Amino acid sequence: MKETDLYGPVRGFLEGQGYSVRGEVGPCDVLAVRDGTVLAVELKLLLNLRLILQAVDRLAFTDGVYIAVPHSTSVWKSDRHGVLKLLRMLGVGLLLVDPSTGAVQPELDPCRYEPRSNRQKRGRLLREHASLTGDPNPGGCSRRRGVMTFYRKKAVSAALFLRENGPSRASAVSIALGMPDALSILYRNVYGWFERRERGVYGLSPRGLSEVPSWE
Repeated sequence: MKETDLYGPVRGFLEGQGYSVRGEVGPCDVLAVRDGTVLAVELKLLLNLRLILQAVDRLAFTDGVYIAVPHSTSVWKSDRHGVLKLLRMLGVGLLLVDPSTGAVQPELDPCRYEPRSNRQKRGRLLREHASLTGDPNPGGCSRRRGVMTFYRKKAVSAALFLRENGPSRASAVSIALGMPDALSILYRNVYGWFERRERGVYGLSPRGLSEVPSWE
């Protein structure tokens, strides 16, 4: 397949919308004009950074920009949501082309991106930032091992208390550490560090004994 194989279907699609279409006008693969509205379309076989940068460049002198790629493009198939989110943020449209049939599917039209504010998520981030002591997580570190969060910080504190004092009642952990949700942390046992010895009494599990020192 060649990029020129995409041109015929895209031209037919735009002409069906009433545009006058020309190929290779200035830096644009396709330029379409209708009643003073100017659209540019960039044709590529792969959806990659170079294509996106070209599309963003064309935004400066057109009323809208599409990128057109084969409908079978791997990045599109593997991460449809991410591709649409990125292009929507940039204000770039997306056309999916089936060169074998000439079908063109407009997946996204160019539009101005105005993200909705997520106050709940913002609040969680600010609380998490304020709760951490020092700077325990180097930026860019692998998350496979896990990172120190406010929740993990409390779990570590509870584990260290049990290591020092032996199996204890959840209420004793709560009072000693000033941690009202100690029972929930011990009961949920998210990291597998705790084990229930009897009703309301918890101790460290073998996993807790081996893993907690690395977080200390």
